[in-house]
Amino acid sequence: GGGGGGAGSIVGLMGAAAFDEDEPSFSRLEHRSFEVDASKIKQVKERCNEIDWPLLEEYDFRNDADASALPVELRPETRVRDYQQAALGRMFGSHRARSGIIVLPCGAGKTLVGITAAATIGRSCLVLCNSAVSVEQWYQQFLMWTTVPKERVTKFTAGTKERLHPEACVLVSTYNMISFPGRRSKEALEVMADVEAREWGLLLMDEVHVVPANTFLTCTIKTKSRCKLGLTATLVREDDKIGDLNFLIGPKLYEANWLDLQAKGFIATVSCAEVWCPMTAEFFAEYLRQPVAVGRQLYAMNPSKFRACEYLVRFHEARGDKVIVFSDNVFALKKYAIKLKRPYIYGPTPQHERMMLLEKFKSTSEWNTLFISKVGDTSIDLPEANVIIQVASHFGARRQEAQRLGRILRPKARVGDSFNAFFYTLISRDTQEMFYSTKRQQFLVDQGYAFKVITNLVPDGQDELLYSTQRDQLDLLREVLTDATSAEAQAEDAREAAEVEKDSGGAAVYGGGGVSRKRASMSELSGGDGLTYAETSRRSAPAGPSQRHGVFKQIDKARQQQRGGR
Repeated sequence: GGGGGGAGSIVGLMGAAAFDEDEPSFSRLEHRSFEVDASKIKQVKERCNEIDWPLLEEYDFRNDADASALPVELRPETRVRDYQQAALGRMFGSHRARSGIIVLPCGAGKTLVGITAAATIGRSCLVLCNSAVSVEQWYQQFLMWTTVPKERVTKFTAGTKERLHPEACVLVSTYNMISFPGRRSKEALEVMADVEAREWGLLLMDEVHVVPANTFLTCTIKTKSRCKLGLTATLVREDDKIGDLNFLIGPKLYEANWLDLQAKGFIATVSCAEVWCPMTAEFFAEYLRQPVAVGRQLYAMNPSKFRACEYLVRFHEARGDKVIVFSDNVFALKKYAIKLKRPYIYGPTPQHERMMLLEKFKSTSEWNTLFISKVGDTSIDLPEANVIIQVASHFGARRQEAQRLGRILRPKARVGDSFNAFFYTLISRDTQEMFYSTKRQQFLVDQGYAFKVITNLVPDGQDELLYSTQRDQLDLLREVLTDATSAEAQAEDAREAAEVEKDSGGAAVYGGGGVSRKRASMSELSGGDGLTYAETSRRSAPAGPSQRHGVFKQIDKARQQQRGGR
């Protein structure tokens, strides 16, 4: 019921309308309030959605005398932009706090929208993020934008287990910490007992598109909140669970147009390009004969792609740009970074090392390029970055494409209408990667972005680039084939997957549920398993009359009659 009787009012309207469906007047409507068992709220909301009577969850925070107030206001220097005000207006338009989802592009200030909502409600606020890096960023943003006392803002992560303030407070944690089903330490048990016992005025969920996963669903059940606000840039999933957000959190309250914000200078003007890199003859021959998993390794390590990446890194570093190179393939990530002598971050990288690398990338000119695996797809704040290069991605995940573009959408200085941010996707030609790339771009194309195709990126005469000779390329090929089947490489991939799963709360990040894959022949995939296809000569084995279809027999008979008539 949202603490303000919203659900009770809706049910009252439904019951009154059923008494006299032909009566257009609402003067006879009765408002009835009742309490729903907290463990059954999900089922009630889901059932109401099924019968087309969605529940509207509102919190009458101005008249809530039971919850203690949080001493928090926005600082005088804080400026809320017009589209942020419009989004908040949809949430507070009825003088109550309406639960729902706000969709803003990465870099458009979703964090400030959430903080302003928390300051407006002025009650205890629970913030849930994807990773410990995000927790630190939200913690710092609350202290920077508001007047909330520092002792009232606490963090709850694997490395930091602070006791909550006894009165109203702000707690910043991860989905995984709240939903963790295993054994906890004594400190964590004490914090969780406090979290579950409190009535939170606002449950603020960052990257809310991940919530439908079963692990995250636990977060909405374990905690009691009067109002829920979800924030995301990409309200899209590769499974069919995105609709669950309507009853888990609420409807979409506001969505900003990416190109409108770009035209007004609120986000960067991005040039999107797809760079086609031809496979070398030796790599392509192996790609055709190797299993699918090895093929992915081959097109990620394509020497032409490596040279294109090195060329772009050198070109943009010479311009003074800050470059992020993304690779979902761990072997490719480490190989590119080590050969180009640049730092890299992936799953097993310790938290303190991640923070150190990110800080050096942001504040010094020592490192202008940073290689990151999929752990950097969401919630990493790098406002200085203005170039993204993708060398290996997660199949056809549309959301990942948009999240990575969002890493460079922070507003930047520009001259006239020229581009001030660049997004490159390196694709090995004539491979499965081309199909995945088209699917990945669909969300951004729907937002109005256009991708230009570059077929000849590296000019002739760039012999100083790595893997320019056939000998070097063959050495690389042997290294790739050896690594693709090694136990060490499989263990490395497992560690990376475990770390990403840990950051995301134990759910499949881009596919919702788990995906089962098995090796099979084309005949099995097409339903022809066990059948044999053979070509025969039509002259040596003519089809007899008994083998022909009845329609053709009638045509033959008609032709014979015509010949006889002549």
